[in-house]
Amino acid sequence: MKSRELSNLFSQMADLMEIQGEQSFRVNSYRRAARTMKELVEDVESLAAEGKLADLQGIGKGMLSKIDEFLASGKITAHLELVAAVPAGLLSLLAIPGMGPKKVAQLWKELGITDLAGLKIALDGEAILALKGMGEKTIKQIREGIAFTEKGTGRTPLGLAWPLSEELAAELRKIKAVKRVEPCGSLRRGSETIGDLDFLCESTKGEEVIKAFTTLPQVKRVLASGSTKGSVIVERRDGVEIQADCRVVPAESFGAALQYFTGSKEHNVRLRELAIKKKWKLNEWGLFEGEKQLAGKTEEEIYKKLGLPFIPPEQREDRGEFLPGAIADLITIDDIRGDLHMHTTASDGTADAETMAQAAHAIGYEYIAVTDHSKSAGIANGLSIDRMWRQIEKIRALNKKHDAVTVLVGCECDILADGKLDYPDTILAACDFVVVSIHSAMRQERKKMTSRVIAAIENPLVTLLAHPTGRLINKREAIDLDMTAVIAKAAATNTAMELNASWQRLDLCDRHVREARDAGVMICIDTDSHSTAQLEQMRFGIMTARRGWLRPQDVLNTMPLPSVRAWIKKKRG
Repeated sequence: MKSRELSNLFSQMADLMEIQGEQSFRVNSYRRAARTMKELVEDVESLAAEGKLADLQGIGKGMLSKIDEFLASGKITAHLELVAAVPAGLLSLLAIPGMGPKKVAQLWKELGITDLAGLKIALDGEAILALKGMGEKTIKQIREGIAFTEKGTGRTPLGLAWPLSEELAAELRKIKAVKRVEPCGSLRRGSETIGDLDFLCESTKGEEVIKAFTTLPQVKRVLASGSTKGSVIVERRDGVEIQADCRVVPAESFGAALQYFTGSKEHNVRLRELAIKKKWKLNEWGLFEGEKQLAGKTEEEIYKKLGLPFIPPEQREDRGEFLPGAIADLITIDDIRGDLHMHTTASDGTADAETMAQAAHAIGYEYIAVTDHSKSAGIANGLSIDRMWRQIEKIRALNKKHDAVTVLVGCECDILADGKLDYPDTILAACDFVVVSIHSAMRQERKKMTSRVIAAIENPLVTLLAHPTGRLINKREAIDLDMTAVIAKAAATNTAMELNASWQRLDLCDRHVREARDAGVMICIDTDSHSTAQLEQMRFGIMTARRGWLRPQDVLNTMPLPSVRAWIKKKRG
C-alpha cells in the first residue's frame, strides 16, 4: 500500500537526516509524517484527490509536496538526495539493537565505518574503544546485537510476549530486594507486536537485583549487567529468542520511570514539551523545577502536575489523547458479559458446546453464541445444511438443559467469492446470531473484495462481520479492503464488526476499531475460541479495544442479554 511505502520513506529520511546531523525539529517532522502515513486507514490517493491530506497531523506544505511527488512518480527527490549523501551500508547498521542514527553517525564520521562488515572488523580493534561511550560493555552489546539481528527473530506477537512477561515478572517479585515490579514498553501499551520485554523494579539495591535478573532460569544469554540495568536473551514458548531488559529505580522515581519507559516515544515528547512550557524538566527520574523534584513517585502525580487527567497506557500514542475531553472511561474485561464467536467439536473445535458453556459460566459470562463453520469451510469440517439443522436442534436442547449461561444458536457463515452467503436465509433466520467472514479467494482486487463484503452485511439476517481483514499477524497480510466504505455500510445497516481477540488476529486492529467507533458502528469483542483455554484471549481483545478508545457502550457483548436480543431484532427488523 502506498501509505506504507510513504511511511517507510519518511522514516528512512528521518534516520538519514539524523545521521547527517540535521536539526532535531526537522528530523522529528519526518518521524511524525511517517507515523501518520503508517496509521492511515483511508486511501492516500483518494485523500490527495479530495484535497484532504493537509488536514492530517504532521502533514504540512513541505510533506504534502513530497507525497504528491511520490504519488505522481513513485519517488521523492529529497529522499534520493539523502540516500546519495551517505554510504549505502549505513542504513543496514540501524537494524542492530542499540544502534541508533547518532551512534551510526559517530562510527562513520570518526572511524569511517560504512557497513556491517566494517563494523565487525572495528569491533576487533582498539580504535573503537577511544570513542566516547564505546567501552567494553558497549562493544559486547553491539556484538550480541549483531548476532541477534542476523538470527532474524523479528517482532513478537502480543499473545506470545504476554505469558513470558508474566512469568519473568513473577520471578522478579520473588527477589527480596524488589519492592515492586511492572512491565513497561509496548507490552504495557497493548501493542499487537513487541520488540523486546521491559521491566521496571523498585529497589535501593540495584546491583543485587540486576545480578538476580541475569541469573534467572529463563535466561539463555546475558547481554549486559550493571548497577541499575540488565539485558538478557530469553526464549518464547515457540523457541524463538527475545531480548528482556530490567531497570531498577528508587521509590521516589518509580512513577516517572514507569511513565517514561512505557512510552510511546511520541507521547513522551508531548509531555516533555508541556513541562518545558512551564520551565520544568521531565525525565525518567521525575518532574523537576531546577533541582527541586515536583513529582515522580507515581504516574498520576506527573500527569496531574502537568494539568492532565491520567492517560491510560493504551492511549499513549499521540493520537489525540491530549485534546480536551479525549480521555473517557475505557472498557475493561470486567465489562464483558459474553462471547459471541466460538467453535465446538461440531466443526473444528476441541470441546463440545456444553463444555464451552460450562467454561464460559466459570468465567462469569451470562451468554455465549456457538458459531461453528458453514459447509464450504471443508478444512474446518464445516457443517452441511443437514448437519446445521441438527446443530440448531442440539443447541436449542442444550439451552433448555444448561440454565447457568444462555447459549445462543449461531453459525460462522462464509462469504463466498461472488458475495453470496454459504447458507440459505432459512438457516440464517433459524439462528439467533449470524457471523459472516471470508476464508477463501482472499486475493481478490480491492473493488471486488469490498463489494463482496458489503453485499454480505446488507443481508438483514447478518449480525456480525468477523475478523474483517483476514490478517494473521506476522504470517498473512490483510485482504485488500476499502475499510472506510465497509465501516460506513456497517453503520448504515446496523451490522456489528468484530474485534477478534485471538492474538494471531487482533482484527479489527486498533486504528480500524477507532474509525468504526467514530462512525457509530457497534463493536463485538470475541475470542473465536476453538478450545476452553482460548476463552482467556479476551484480555488481548480488551487491550486492543482500549487502544481504539472503546467504552463499554461501544461494545455489543457488554450489554445484558435482553439488550443484545433487542439489538439483533433491530437489524433484522
